[in-house]
Amino acid sequence: MAMPCKYSSLLLFSVVLSFFVHSSVSTELDILLLFKSSIEDSKNYLSNWSNTSDIHYCNWTGISCTTSPTLSVTSINLKSLNLSGEIPSSLCKLLNLAHLNLADNLFNQPIPLHLSECTSLETLNLSNNLIWGTIPDQISQFGSLKVLDLSKNHVEGKIPESIGLLEKLQVLNLGSNLLSGTLPFVFGNLTELVVLDLSQNSYLVSKIPSDIGKLVKLEQLLLQTSGFHGELPDSLEGLRSLTTLDLSQNNLTGKVPQTLGSSLKNLVSFDVSENKLQGLFPDGICSQKGVINLSLHTNLFSGKIPSSINQCLSLERFQVQNNMFSGDFPTGVWSLPKLKLIRAENNLFSGAIPESIALAAQLEQVQIDNNSFSGRIPEGLGHVKSLYRFSASSNGFYGELPPNFCDSPVMSIINLSQNSLSGDIPELKNCRKLVSLSLAENSLTGNMPPSLSDLPVLTYLDLSDNNLTGPIPQGLQNLKLALFNVSFNQLSGKVPYSLISGLPASFLQGNPELCGPGLPNSCSDDELPRHQDIGITTLTCALISLAFAVGTMVVVAGFIVYQRSMKKRSQVGSWRSVFFYPLRVTEHDLVMGMNDKSAAGNGGVFGRVYILSLPSGEQVAVKKLVKFETQSSKALKVEIKTLAKIRHKNIVKLLGFCHSEDSIFLIYEFQHRGSLGDLIGKTEFQLEWCVRMKIAIGVAQGLAYLHKDYVPHLLHRNVKSRNILLDEDFEPKLTDFALDRIVGEAAFQSTITSESPVSCYNAPEYGYSKKPSEQMDVYSFGVVLLELVTGRPAEQAETSDDLLDVVKWVRRKVNITNGASQVLDQEISNSSSKQEMLGVLDIALRCTSVMPEKRPSMFEVAKSLQSLNSRTNLPCIEFTSSESDDHSLPV
Repeated sequence: MAMPCKYSSLLLFSVVLSFFVHSSVSTELDILLLFKSSIEDSKNYLSNWSNTSDIHYCNWTGISCTTSPTLSVTSINLKSLNLSGEIPSSLCKLLNLAHLNLADNLFNQPIPLHLSECTSLETLNLSNNLIWGTIPDQISQFGSLKVLDLSKNHVEGKIPESIGLLEKLQVLNLGSNLLSGTLPFVFGNLTELVVLDLSQNSYLVSKIPSDIGKLVKLEQLLLQTSGFHGELPDSLEGLRSLTTLDLSQNNLTGKVPQTLGSSLKNLVSFDVSENKLQGLFPDGICSQKGVINLSLHTNLFSGKIPSSINQCLSLERFQVQNNMFSGDFPTGVWSLPKLKLIRAENNLFSGAIPESIALAAQLEQVQIDNNSFSGRIPEGLGHVKSLYRFSASSNGFYGELPPNFCDSPVMSIINLSQNSLSGDIPELKNCRKLVSLSLAENSLTGNMPPSLSDLPVLTYLDLSDNNLTGPIPQGLQNLKLALFNVSFNQLSGKVPYSLISGLPASFLQGNPELCGPGLPNSCSDDELPRHQDIGITTLTCALISLAFAVGTMVVVAGFIVYQRSMKKRSQVGSWRSVFFYPLRVTEHDLVMGMNDKSAAGNGGVFGRVYILSLPSGEQVAVKKLVKFETQSSKALKVEIKTLAKIRHKNIVKLLGFCHSEDSIFLIYEFQHRGSLGDLIGKTEFQLEWCVRMKIAIGVAQGLAYLHKDYVPHLLHRNVKSRNILLDEDFEPKLTDFALDRIVGEAAFQSTITSESPVSCYNAPEYGYSKKPSEQMDVYSFGVVLLELVTGRPAEQAETSDDLLDVVKWVRRKVNITNGASQVLDQEISNSSSKQEMLGVLDIALRCTSVMPEKRPSMFEVAKSLQSLNSRTNLPCIEFTSSESDDHSLPV
């Protein structure tokens, strides 16, 4: 029977539609495979890009698709996969491709203009590659772009006028390149811009174009560390949506427009530091209550601070340091309710600190060194319980210190040197987080307070040039002091031996009544401690205790082994697993495979590590987390998935995890050369300098990625050489990163503290800071750098019963010899590598600065290390995999 016409038409339409859908799918798959064949994937990250794969191409690594109106690829995100080769034009055959992110790879070519054929492309991110050459006039062909990011490449030459034709741009980032010449007068055309970043282009020699004030939607203007000169244009007042303005480290001159502050109502961060600006502090800068961060430091501003600053009830950070401000410091600033930071050092301020400072309940840091402040230190200072730094050296403060001046429980740094303080030093019983105390060059009298010996983390103590009398408290020898200076007082008696060994004698000079080994006056032998009798008694007790303990442990160990084996058999069925990579392993294989035979080393802080061989022959490392806070299976999966998405050549892959109600097993890729800490700990640590440099650069890049490039930004929080694994080519891999997100903050803190609350990898502020920071990771990395430079483990016995960490050892050696060469690893410090080693030593010392704000960022550290390495380009002897059989894993 003949089919009705209308049904025949519907059938024909269905067949045609099916053909086009199938053809589209086939074509897109072929295009992606063609793209893969055009590039080099050295780490095989795109292994699932295969037409034989069981998964659909929309689920391939980095691919996102839409299903409306038809199935098609809309986004390709292949960031940080170590890809190289040529970016082909075939991608533009993906007709709905809107977002292409190839950042943080190794593509080495000019700007790929052929991508302008991608008519739907809205985002092009090629940042942090090896893109070179000039920006051609044809850049205007990218007419649909909303985001163009070419930062951190080798793009050079002038910015062409044709860039002004990209009228849809919302983000233009050309920072950290080699751009030169002057800016074209076309930026006023980019009226949709929200972010404009031309920072870190040192060859730019240009004025800030006045038409930039037309960008009414602009929120971030980043021009720092370039070659901008001339005056700030008045048109900046037109940037009424601006929240961040950074013009620091340029050659700008003239005055800051006086009405700038009142015009930029949404301004949160304002930085014009390290220029040549001058003139008065702009009035009206705080007429808007929304201002949070006011930074005008390192310029040549002069005059007085206007009283309107007292209206800034939301102000959190007040920074006017390194200028020529004069007159009385505005009293109202001291009591602003939300203020956290005052920095006014190196000015000509006068006036006193009022008792109303007690009202600044959130104040954390005060730095007012090198001014003309006077008056007494107020008692109100001791009522600010959030204050962890008070630095007011080189002023005119006088009178006695109030008894509560160090009552903040988080106080870490006090510097009141070079004032006119008098009277006794009060007992310091409440500030047990104090790291640095400097009261030098005052007129203090009386004895050194014995309570100094009870400050467990005190590291820097300078009481020189006062009128102190009496003995040095014997308890100070129990502290690990890196600096101890009591010179030019009137002290007397015996100096504890450990305060003499390793410290320059000049730190004790000017006290003729002091005696001890190496001093002009030596004490009698009767005063020396009698260790021998004590040692015999102690040894006898120890042997008896040891015998009893060994017997008990044998019985207990047998019972525990039996219990664990029974528990394993009963719990295997309760495990759930999530694999982020194809692993042919069952929960039963994992649980039963973790035994004493497969355990690596003696375990670690967060749990023991096991090396398992899978049925496929592949080896993995499994870490059992022991202390963690209970959370839902869904929440746990979300947190671990966040870490598993990390893709960086210097961060170990998280392959999957298993969990039950009381245990979590993290599965990592296995690294055959073990940890850097194990290598450094060997008697003969002889890695060539070029290999050490490779490790340093890789770790720095990995940390910089976690801090800034990965979203969400992460902190490592446990950086140390034993958490740096090495593959067969000595490429470093960070592990144990961001475990706080899995185990929970409370469990993380208690576990870290149980290891060693004063670990030498911990920054000085670790004991008092309310929250972790990037600067803490930087400090820990600095310790690792010192290990690499010196060839010395982070902690090493200086005497039979004394451990001295590498930071203090280096600083002591440098102080004594005045020569950094003395601390370099003499086994490899030859003429070809010495200068580079000294450069790395300088970076390490900056990273381990006691003051967090003086430490560079990890991005700056990575750039500095790369720059050192590129200048020398030392030859390197490759190692074979047989040279390291130690497979220890992280702790």
